This record gives sequence, structure tokens and C-alpha cells, in this order.
Amino acid sequence: MTKLWSASAGNAGNSLIVLVHGSMDRSAGLLKLSRRLDSSFEVLRYDRRGYGRSVGSTGPYGMSDQVADLAELLAERSAAERDTVVFGHSFGGDVALALAERRPDLVSAVAVYEAPMSWLEWWPGNSAGGTALSLGDPGDAAEAFLRRLMGDIGWEQLSATKQGTRRAEGSAMVGELADLRKQAPWSAERILVPVLAMYGENAKPHHQRAMNTLAATLGDCQAEPIENAGHFGPYSHPDLVAGRLINFIESVG
Repeated sequence: MTKLWSASAGNAGNSLIVLVHGSMDRSAGLLKLSRRLDSSFEVLRYDRRGYGRSVGSTGPYGMSDQVADLAELLAERSAAERDTVVFGHSFGGDVALALAERRPDLVSAVAVYEAPMSWLEWWPGNSAGGTALSLGDPGDAAEAFLRRLMGDIGWEQLSATKQGTRRAEGSAMVGELADLRKQAPWSAERILVPVLAMYGENAKPHHQRAMNTLAATLGDCQAEPIENAGHFGPYSHPDLVAGRLINFIESVG
């Protein structure tokens, strides 16, 4: 396993919640959510390979590698010996689901927020990820992806150093999103733990459809909208997301 940056908060004796960030993001984006959970749980955040403080970690960046990274982190914290819930935002949601399928011994329940299903035929080719993948250079792909999400003005307000840092993360983004488009990263019939599928009330139609498809496909899954939120609900509406997550954990015991 490549060396990844990680940090935990809360009481190490409590049940564990792991937060997995999406493409072109880092664990810092989930800090607000972590702070709303760490009074009742131990919360683990980490920068996935190729991002943030794990930017020195090299590829490959396929789902098998993502799952191996996360499994190693959980094994270090004796996840198999206590209740462990994995929450994933966007691409991180697919990592959480893939872990539940491949390493059910490490996962008690999964919660996802707008996990993409880009391998399905109805997923739009002009999504932020699809548009970025159409570019040849990973740095250009990363910049196009972020311009799509934060706007041209937001990108231009970043310093030249930060722009360079984010462009350097393009290899990780291209690797993982290309792998996700090629094949389904998990098999629905092999995911046996309870799953909560959240999506923003103001989210793109394909993200809403994905979460409702997930609820209809998995054996034990419920889809819930987050009021007035978009794709970045865990950042913009951390109280609502944390509340739904806590209610879900309590409901599944």
C-alpha cells in the first residue's frame, strides 16, 4: 500500500465512521461533517492516493487499489472488531460500496452521497467527469473538471501555486474516473450491509436517478433527499447530512 495521510477525531473507543472524499477533492472538504459526528463516534478521514497530503502516492488508481488502501487503513484500526460505517461522497461512495462487497468483514453499514454510476448507458457523457476525460492531458482534465464545478472565476482566484497543485492531481482523477466508466466497481447482489443513499434536492437529474436506482437495486437500501442541497451537500449542509447519517446508524442498530 502507498503511504496515505489520515487523521482521526473523537473517542477511539466508540464506533468508527470513515469519510471517503470524491474526485479532485481531499479529506479537508469533509471536516465540517466530521466535527458534527466526532462527539458520538471516532471519525477517520484520509486523503486518497494522488490527492491532498497523499499527493506523493503513485498509481495505479483503479477501484481495486482504492479498496486496498481503505482496507489497510481500517485493519490498522481493528475495524473488523467493532461497528464500522463507511461514508463516501461522489466517487468516494463507489469506493465505500466496493469495499462492502469485497471486504464485508470490515463494514457494518454504508452511506453514500451521490455516488456516480458512469458505467451505465444512461449516464450523460457531458458530465463534469466525462468532459474532463475527453481531454488528453491530465492537468488540463483536472482544470476543466474544477472549472466546471467551481466556475471560471473561482479557478482564476486560486494562486498559481494552488492551480499547479490541483493540476498535478489530474493523473489520479483521470485514472479513477476512466476505470469507473469501463466497468461496474461493485456487484449489487454481493452488498449485504444496510446502505443509505443520499442526494441533494437540487442535484442534477442523473445524480438523483443514480441514488434511486441504488435503492431499487440493493437488498437493504433507502434513498433520501437532502433539502436545498446540491452535489456538495456534505460541505454546504453538514448538519442535515450528519443528522440523516446518525438516524440511519441508529435505525440499523
